[in-house]
Amino acid sequence: MSLGRIDPRELIGRYGTALAGLALILFFLIFAPNFASTMNIINVLKDTSFLAILALGFALAFTVSELDLSVAEMASLAAVVCGWLVHAQYPPAVAVSAAIGVGIVLGTLNGYGVTVLRIPSLIMTLGTAAIAKGFAFMITQGVAFVGRWPVGFTGLARGYSFGIPNLVLWMAGATLFAYGLVKWTRTGAHMVATGEADEAARLAGIATARMKRIGLLLSGVFAGLMAMLLAANLSSAAPNMAGDYLLYAIAAVLLGMTMFEPGKPNIPGTVFAALVLKVLGNGLVLMGAPYYIQDIVLGAIIIGSVAFSASAMKKAAFKV
Repeated sequence: MSLGRIDPRELIGRYGTALAGLALILFFLIFAPNFASTMNIINVLKDTSFLAILALGFALAFTVSELDLSVAEMASLAAVVCGWLVHAQYPPAVAVSAAIGVGIVLGTLNGYGVTVLRIPSLIMTLGTAAIAKGFAFMITQGVAFVGRWPVGFTGLARGYSFGIPNLVLWMAGATLFAYGLVKWTRTGAHMVATGEADEAARLAGIATARMKRIGLLLSGVFAGLMAMLLAANLSSAAPNMAGDYLLYAIAAVLLGMTMFEPGKPNIPGTVFAALVLKVLGNGLVLMGAPYYIQDIVLGAIIIGSVAFSASAMKKAAFKV
């Protein structure tokens, strides 16, 4: 698409979904009671931050054509470990490091399972999810860690910096990191090349197995980060606390693939899609829609998005 000659079809293909998302936001601003209130907008942005950070990790794994279905259970285990340490009065820095560490360990496990053991990512990450879930219940015995946790920890999620909610700043930082990695570094270029045509990338001298391990490792790191923030925000940690985020994270990445860079996992699309999904849920609640409508709409979004990018989804799920 040149500046002098704009192809309407290409314009719609790139920005049509984003414009529809903006129209949805505008609709709720006008018609949903209290949607436009400052408090509600802040709450939507905070809620979006958890989903966006987790979805960014999923998107980075998807960039190297791997499907990480363990992100939510990894996050739950990381939150449990983090919460247990805070509950036991360890310094917040130790708890934060442990949450990220859980993500690193499980992300590394996924990476080596896919590249060394040659297990399809769909199967490998489902296995990792089951392992993480089992450890989370073993640590908690099914009972959440709850308490009056130190402000030094809870403030990471509940606090404000320069008048901006810390959660929004965490989301912005994670987005800038992911975007900078993919767009401005050689590693990111190699990750993209690996995801688009791994055999051609390997023949060109790119260490494709290493790129896949990096993508899955980063997925674990983002899951650990999201887990830490979720535990800090709620002052609790339960063995299944991030479980509901899996489908939303998948939907955010797939919906993001229908805009900006159609057919490709991309960072701006993922974050904007996460915002749209949270706006949709919030707006429906404020308009009095039954709770199950959200699930129906979410399912429709996933099906429609997968139909748009079926080849990419199939490749990520089953190719090793």
